[in-house]
Amino acid sequence: MNKPGGEPLRILVAGLGNVLLMDDGIGVHAARALQEAPPPGAMVVEVGTAVLDALHLFEAADYLLAIDAMEAGDPPGSVYAFDTDAIADNGVPVSMHELSLVAALRFLPAHHPRPQIAVLGVEPETIEFGLDLTPPVQAALPLVLAEARRIVAQWLTEAGYDPAEVPQSSWLLVAE
Repeated sequence: MNKPGGEPLRILVAGLGNVLLMDDGIGVHAARALQEAPPPGAMVVEVGTAVLDALHLFEAADYLLAIDAMEAGDPPGSVYAFDTDAIADNGVPVSMHELSLVAALRFLPAHHPRPQIAVLGVEPETIEFGLDLTPPVQAALPLVLAEARRIVAQWLTEAGYDPAEVPQSSWLLVAE
């Protein structure tokens, strides 16, 4: 799957969060579920809380979908979707972690184009020690997975591909 000019089109789905803190792990739970049957054309990775360790992946991506817990005041299990315009430094909360995705992206080289970004956030019920998602957040997981697949398919369509004809992605990252 190549962009015009022969370069590969790189779509990254990143699951963020801490699986030891119940609902904070929604992004990792979603990534694990998506890894079983990845969206066509996308690489799915568990980033967890190691956002800086994933910078090389963010730098290589043309499109980045981040999935994470996000407190925005709605009932637990509410799903939020934001695109690049909404998550620019305008006060929209993107992550519950000390180093948010937006802050981490500042570490990318200034000359490097930033990937197109979308975020799926899920309102947590409980952020306490535990490995399981609470019932409202667990119930939101199928919607998160469907929305992730829809976003990836939309990006493929916008790039001129038929999502039904795109193979599972296995893009390789080569150090420059």
